[in-house]
Amino acid sequence: MAPFIDQIRFGPDGLIPIVTQDAETGELLMVAWANAEAVAATAAEGRAVYWSRSRGKLWRKGEESGNVQRLVEMRLDCDADVLCYRVEQLGDIACHTGRRSCFYRRLEGDAWQTVEPILKDPQQMYKK
Repeated sequence: MAPFIDQIRFGPDGLIPIVTQDAETGELLMVAWANAEAVAATAAEGRAVYWSRSRGKLWRKGEESGNVQRLVEMRLDCDADVLCYRVEQLGDIACHTGRRSCFYRRLEGDAWQTVEPILKDPQQMYKK
């Protein structure tokens, strides 16, 4: 594995949180998890690769939906325990709900309000 991987502090479960951000606008798109193999694959392939905790396997963003995240740069935080993938979001949708960002709800008073529209029906993106 690449030497830079050794400088990353993965958690006891072998995972590290990944904050994914639009490289051009700075918009927060999503948060996911990665293991060493996923981080190495992201660097090698130039596209976001995560570890799917629910599926127990590597997950190449967009492999089903077509909404690929092209890696612009990868950053490591000061404690070496969080990564930021700065990406170009191809297809303009990062969220499995069909929205631009997974952060589509805003607290207004004491209730969460949906403030971002669905850009594409998830059933059209995920045909299983």
